[in-house]
Amino acid sequence: MNIPNLLTLTRIVLVPVIVILLIEASFFKAMIVFIIAGITDGLDGFLARILNQKTVLGAYLDPLADKALIIASFVTLSVLGVVPGWLSVIVISRDCIIIVGISVLVLMDVSFNVRPTFLSKVTTVFQLLTIFMVMVFLGLSIKFENHTIDDIMYWLTALFTVASGFNYIVIGVRMMNSTSPAERH
Repeated sequence: MNIPNLLTLTRIVLVPVIVILLIEASFFKAMIVFIIAGITDGLDGFLARILNQKTVLGAYLDPLADKALIIASFVTLSVLGVVPGWLSVIVISRDCIIIVGISVLVLMDVSFNVRPTFLSKVTTVFQLLTIFMVMVFLGLSIKFENHTIDDIMYWLTALFTVASGFNYIVIGVRMMNSTSPAERH
């Protein structure tokens, strides 16, 4: 176990803490814990690179930690009526489509590397920025009469999420079509 992996595990452990704080309406504390989770996200990758401590475990844990943080936050904020439910459905549906696609590739015995695309990275940034923005609004009790800022973030997040989902579908279909059954065995 190395420092980057410990930071990733810390982020995973912070996910239920954030959910509990949100449910208890401790928005400022939830915002602080979310910021700490974000810092661990940046630090784990940075330290893995500069300390030359990239591991297979870290390669799997890091995106899982991100997904756990994003999905738990969107679901909780939707249940609280802060984030529109339709946006949470889009975010979660994209991840379900990716999981189903990976499962199909495995069942078809198609070899592949799981690497995020540039569009996927941008999508994750927008999803995290949306959650962060909402956390800041809640944590600092910022009220906007005009919902332009949050609406723009919601729609941009939805747009990138849908585009990224379609991008992965295209990549998956190409992988399935490029390998004949004879080549898989």
